[in-house]
Amino acid sequence: MSDSSHDVLILGGGLSGLTLALQLKQAMPELDIKVLERRVGPAPLAAHKVGESSVEIGAHYFSETLGLKDHLDSAHLRKFGFRFFFSEGERDLSSVTELGASRYLSTPSWQIDRGIFENHLAEEVTRQGVQLAAGAAVKRIDLDESQGHHVEFEAQDAQGGAPQRQTIRAKWIVDASGRASLLKRKLGLAQGNGHHANAVWFRLNTRLDIDNWADDPQWRQRCDPAARWMSTNHLCGAGYWLWLIPLSSGAHSVGIVADADMHPLEGMDTFDKAMAWIAQHQPCVHEVLESQRDTLMDFAYFRDFSHGCKQVFSPQRWAITGDAGMFLDPFYSPGSDFIAISNTYITKLIQHDRAGESLRMPSLFYGEVLQSFYQSTLTLYEGQYPLFGSPRVMPIKVLWDYTYYWGVLCLLFFQDRLTDRAAILELHEPLMRARTLNVAIQTLLRQWGQGTDAHAATGASLRDDNPACMLDQASLPWFAELNAGLRDKLDDAGFRQRARDNVAKLEQLAGEILGQALRDVPSLRTQLPDGLLPAETRELLFKMAA
Repeated sequence: MSDSSHDVLILGGGLSGLTLALQLKQAMPELDIKVLERRVGPAPLAAHKVGESSVEIGAHYFSETLGLKDHLDSAHLRKFGFRFFFSEGERDLSSVTELGASRYLSTPSWQIDRGIFENHLAEEVTRQGVQLAAGAAVKRIDLDESQGHHVEFEAQDAQGGAPQRQTIRAKWIVDASGRASLLKRKLGLAQGNGHHANAVWFRLNTRLDIDNWADDPQWRQRCDPAARWMSTNHLCGAGYWLWLIPLSSGAHSVGIVADADMHPLEGMDTFDKAMAWIAQHQPCVHEVLESQRDTLMDFAYFRDFSHGCKQVFSPQRWAITGDAGMFLDPFYSPGSDFIAISNTYITKLIQHDRAGESLRMPSLFYGEVLQSFYQSTLTLYEGQYPLFGSPRVMPIKVLWDYTYYWGVLCLLFFQDRLTDRAAILELHEPLMRARTLNVAIQTLLRQWGQGTDAHAATGASLRDDNPACMLDQASLPWFAELNAGLRDKLDDAGFRQRARDNVAKLEQLAGEILGQALRDVPSLRTQLPDGLLPAETRELLFKMAA
């Protein structure tokens, strides 16, 4: 058994572990970092992983924080935003409501081929002096803050002989092992969250050009560029959504994410079953996929994928990042966002430690803020899947969710305020007001969706039940400006004012949403639960709605 000592040992050389290693090296070049990765050799192109679609926080982290913009621009696809089609049971996409932007908005994001990206990250961290051990299977972890944590692992030698047992000592240990969740399992930190959904996905070695799926020339010309295929396309129905994500290697990712009760996994847990399910629910997709069966590259599924973690940062110099700790849902692609936030907190904790500062308060504060982000984002999914097929309510939900995300979470990350305890405490009141509003609006959306379902069950229909139109997010000036404003460089006073202005926008939007909901379903006025909102907030919203 060999024995080596390092400043930081990262368990897992995937996306979360490699980005953390790179961020640590850039912040503290003197750090001695070792990464243990179970996989041997480079990741395959079109790697069999969920997480190709990045959104603003994760994209900013990769491109600006880590300095990888040139690689993203040259080796991956610029994402044409999110796009939604309410196409349950339909064969013609031009005949349904489409939600998306007709042009690129200002703040970029990318469709990331995880194989290409992780191989580039591995090369970059190795170039910067990080030790990357491949084919390393962790066998034992002993946490010891005073003497250094010990990890035993097995790895083949360079000649490919029998695996050799090795021991590593490290001052810091970070679990980035993904679903293996090595530290979470060891410490009994697993935590359910009440959101029960499943996913199946596969890759086809072909390009799915959604822009040619309809014959209507006007429909094709609604977007500039005419490149809907570069969006993260969501084809939606009650209780589920189907994704289409292009990869720069030429493959296309296809996935189904569904409420576990409304669309059980057993009905789609093989490729043939999934195809039969798609034929029933999204015939416009099935027709194209059926002709490309021979390009199938892989197939996988996750049951009950959403999970939390009781603790992710410890003053005893251990931490958990990425899927090893918590994962919410592929909808809105928040996985890379939470990697970015967790890694930023871990980097700051190690900086505190190397400066001789106590870790007790920072680890507690960063953990509480991260859990607050997690809980706020969870409300976007809990009980919301029945809405996904509603062309009446779902576009408004997406508009709200984006406004909350850009106006609050993105603001903190883009302005580098995640670890600014003084700024967050100073803005505690408006930030909590925004969080309370978000919970209230998510509850309202659920009840509104139920009300429109009941209305339709009577044989009546609302005045715009899935018309053939495009709801163009780029045509909303305030929405496009909110996206563009993410990249503004703000001083302290400007940041505080922007935060308050964004919360005021949320309050105004909440009042308008409530007004529309009450016009559709007047009985909601008496159905909203007492105590859902503070009295003054409730009064303000009803005043705005009027």
